[in-house]
Amino acid sequence: MRDSHFGTTPWVEVLSGLGEKGPACIRLWTGRALWVLDVGFGPEATSPFEPHWLDGAERVFISHDHIDHIGGAAHAVAAGLPIYCTDQTARSLPPGAAFMPLPEVGQTTIDGVKITTGRNGHALGGVWFHFALGDGLFFSGDWSEESNWFAFDRPPAAATAMIDSSYHLDDVPQADRLAKLDRTLEELRWQQILFPVPPSGRAGELSLHLMRYGEVSIDDSCRLAISRAIASGSLTEGADALMPVLQRGFDPSARFLICDTPNADGGMAWQLVQEWRDTGRLGRESVVLFTGHMTAHARAIAAQGGRFLRWNVHPPLSDQVGMVRRLGARRFAPLFCSQPEDYLLEPRFDAALVLNERCLL
Repeated sequence: MRDSHFGTTPWVEVLSGLGEKGPACIRLWTGRALWVLDVGFGPEATSPFEPHWLDGAERVFISHDHIDHIGGAAHAVAAGLPIYCTDQTARSLPPGAAFMPLPEVGQTTIDGVKITTGRNGHALGGVWFHFALGDGLFFSGDWSEESNWFAFDRPPAAATAMIDSSYHLDDVPQADRLAKLDRTLEELRWQQILFPVPPSGRAGELSLHLMRYGEVSIDDSCRLAISRAIASGSLTEGADALMPVLQRGFDPSARFLICDTPNADGGMAWQLVQEWRDTGRLGRESVVLFTGHMTAHARAIAAQGGRFLRWNVHPPLSDQVGMVRRLGARRFAPLFCSQPEDYLLEPRFDAALVLNERCLL
């Protein structure tokens, strides 16, 4: 879309993901062309990707392979658009994708725009983006600085920050989350526990933590993702301790079960829930423990025989504040939370709040 009515000044606007825990999709005008950042679906089934979000776009950039960031990629493929992401994220692209590789850590120049990528501490192959447009644009996708599994790279300065604020104003650090988890494991010491997880996300780190308390068994989907993560060499230290667990087949009788999918709406997690429900074990001998965002499906399972204990994979409030300050951002958009206007009441942010308006860079 060159020489368009959009003018020559770069701008960015959120099409989806601001004011909801919904599909991520951001539109970026470089001054010459229209780009789309992330093409998510869900996480609720009632929040689809809208194909018209791609109208006029020339390129698509995807931060990582979780469904609320990549779930609409089939529409980009159907539109014949080149898709830029890391090699690992590309494993989850639909067949026929025009994949254009990006480094997990490094710089790339596309159509005259310098793009810096760094590991986001959230998912295998996941990255944040920095675009050298105007005074700099930072888009985090999802990110975490608390992981002992995934590495996080600090981004360069940017005047505009579009940051993951999935936890809203919650400021509980991961250390406190782990302490509560450990107390719960002791409380449930006579019960088998299923942890539904995204394979490329918290599966490996959670498994390492649980190994201290009992036998861990990992389903095939998670085993493949964890093995790839270890082989990639991009993890923090200590991952090799999981190798004995990975070398064993899945044992549904183990104390702790690490299984795909994160909301137990498919995969081995759903199979186990169905079996436990049919045999009367759900909520008695066996418990489902959710550690991430819960859809309506997951909440229904929890009501019958489960619990929720958050494992931080997104930044608590203090890390959101720290990111905006380190970037030197003058304006920021808190993405993926339902009430972004609440950030007007948080005094620690020096930057101006961006809501639904188009933001010039």
